Amino acid sequence: MIKKVEQNKELWELFTKKEEYDPILLDKYGRFSYYLSSQRNVFEPEVSSFLIKNGLNPEYPEGKKFAVCLTHDIDFVCPGMLNTAARTIKALKKGQFAQASILPFSRINKTWSPLWNFRQIMELEENYGSKFTFYFLTLDPGNEDYTFNIEELEGELGHISDHGWEVGLHGGHEAYNNPIEIKSKKQKLEKALKKEVIGYRNHYLRFKTPKTWEFLADAGFSYDSTFGYHDCAGFRNGMCHPFSPYNLNTGKEIGILEIPLSIMDTTLFNQMHLDFNQAWKFTEKLIDTVECHRGVLTVLWHNTYMQGNYLEFYKKILQCCIEKGAWAASGAEICRWWKNNIKVKTG
Repeated sequence: MIKKVEQNKELWELFTKKEEYDPILLDKYGRFSYYLSSQRNVFEPEVSSFLIKNGLNPEYPEGKKFAVCLTHDIDFVCPGMLNTAARTIKALKKGQFAQASILPFSRINKTWSPLWNFRQIMELEENYGSKFTFYFLTLDPGNEDYTFNIEELEGELGHISDHGWEVGLHGGHEAYNNPIEIKSKKQKLEKALKKEVIGYRNHYLRFKTPKTWEFLADAGFSYDSTFGYHDCAGFRNGMCHPFSPYNLNTGKEIGILEIPLSIMDTTLFNQMHLDFNQAWKFTEKLIDTVECHRGVLTVLWHNTYMQGNYLEFYKKILQCCIEKGAWAASGAEICRWWKNNIKVKTG
């Protein structure tokens, strides 16, 4: 069906992201940002819309109308010293004396940290009958943003996986452009998890089109969920459905599924500078758009944002999608379902 897109030059260049192959400028993290793109209609999934009009009609389990994949990148499991002090003072002001007494020691015993919150996240999601995905960094001492050893989390990883949530790899800063790094970090997580890892998202959404897809496919990943703009929510290549990327250099489809990222917490509040009311109106519009196209809404909500007003915002997303009849699933579940039941091929 994608062959029909190829016949439309404008849509084909959007779908393949031809403009990202030889960019004039990247940001300081090597990312192709939305502000650099010629695409000005990022809030509308133009390629998915074309495919729907040409016969694409995805069906989801139990007759669900669309799908939602809520995910959590785990960058930190313990707050920094200044952050810990601020949290302690805040807890004291609220009269939360038990929490205030524990917080200063959370840097010694990470399990007391408010960011060691995997089980609380799972309990919340289970209340909605949902099981989603955690992506964990597996950095080594000396790597940028190293804050924990994945071996420290073996018990938690086992608990997460044994209860039906997915554990995927959150590749470090340079992994997106380093196939050796991707493979070694995959092996490291699999050793700690004691099972195969099939899903991936890169730290800071760093990504190089189309090389990162090729590296991930070669490393044995089944799917990626990095592909979204860090500075603007929406549909980076006009797709609100999973797709098999196409490499313009080789003229071939790449052997991996992309579950494109639509919304990230830091994008809404730090990059787009929306307040909570604005962010919700915008998010609700994206949910409606994905529902209309029978697509997959993929959301990244860091464990560091699972508190206060940000936690309430996350609950609103989850509740809204469930009430609209979405199939709530992990990246792995969506990957397996899409590959086995939906055919959107370039050939």
